[in-house]
Amino acid sequence: MPVNADARDRVIVALDCSRSEALRLGRELAGTVGWVKVGMTLFYACGPDIVDYLRGLGFKVFLDLKLFDIPHQVRGAARSAVSCGADMLSIHGLGGADMAAAAREGASSVGRTSPCDIVAITVLTSMDQACADSVGLTDPIDREVARLASLACANGADGIVCSPNEASSMRALLGPAARIVCPGVRPAGSDLGDQSRVATPAEAVAWGASRIVVGRPITGADDPVAAAQAVVDEVAAALD
Repeated sequence: MPVNADARDRVIVALDCSRSEALRLGRELAGTVGWVKVGMTLFYACGPDIVDYLRGLGFKVFLDLKLFDIPHQVRGAARSAVSCGADMLSIHGLGGADMAAAAREGASSVGRTSPCDIVAITVLTSMDQACADSVGLTDPIDREVARLASLACANGADGIVCSPNEASSMRALLGPAARIVCPGVRPAGSDLGDQSRVATPAEAVAWGASRIVVGRPITGADDPVAAAQAVVDEVAAALD
């Protein structure tokens, strides 16, 4: 795959916005990046049709619903998500081994020529150590990420979601084939918003990210296409 095409495939734009804005951004960004993220804000407003629409524009869709329930529910939810066209689906690593296995069973039960990757949320990128401690995750964050990553990937997950700060150690732990998806990516000089553990696009890719998720620095820019292209160019330079 040419470097520029590979770079486009590494960038996921988070469409955490209204339906009308997502449709506009999707039309504008088609051809600039390879992926979009549909999270709870957009999916709960629009339902499965938004996935089909965005795939029709040529995007692959990361359906970031962070499934976290009993295995029976997650098995069915994963089946439904893959049926509606998701190319990647997130579950919570804290759901445990049986839940991860159930997600894989549900996703694999749908007859599709292209599989859907299951990625497990480890520790949210908005959490710093004090926040993690407050909810009982008293190990250092990098150790907590490693524990949840190992558990999920041993039980059917294709990879994980972690901050760029853990990407290098997770690449070493999980190997070259693992999907390591990194939100908390901010171009230099961008507002951090509610993110705590962040890196630039070039840093995240250099440290081992398979794909990076960028939201407001692109969707909130005066020129979203130019902002997205700048991220793609930065990733391409890091890959060169």
